[in-house]
Amino acid sequence: MPPSLNVQIAWGDCDEQGIVFYPNYFYWMDSAFQALLRRAGLSLRLIRNDLGAVGLPLVEARAHFVAAASYDEALTIDAAVSHWGRTSFQVGYQARRNDELVFEGHEARVWAVRRPDNSVGPAPIPVRFRDMLSAAALS
Repeated sequence: MPPSLNVQIAWGDCDEQGIVFYPNYFYWMDSAFQALLRRAGLSLRLIRNDLGAVGLPLVEARAHFVAAASYDEALTIDAAVSHWGRTSFQVGYQARRNDELVFEGHEARVWAVRRPDNSVGPAPIPVRFRDMLSAAALS
């Protein structure tokens, strides 16, 4: 499976000690998720226009930092769906510098739709979306 995202850490990604500033890991997790969607032939535009969701909002995000990373280093970030629920799913992330684990992350996302009263809420995840995203993890 190809990595979801390759990141070359820039000086601006780091704090004054030269270590990656932790919010950047969450940005890279989201970027890796967007890359996973693209690999599946999906985009947020397609999800909205063709599948009827207003989005895939986060309801939980966390990370476990295993090793420090610094500027001029390269990270490979993998993303894959780790659990499917009826209206939500979880995405797991692993970032490596060569073979060394740097961080692991987790997000929970909800399939959100606009309801007849114009509010937004969860709805069952379409089989087409689930199939497309699951197939991308195998390619």
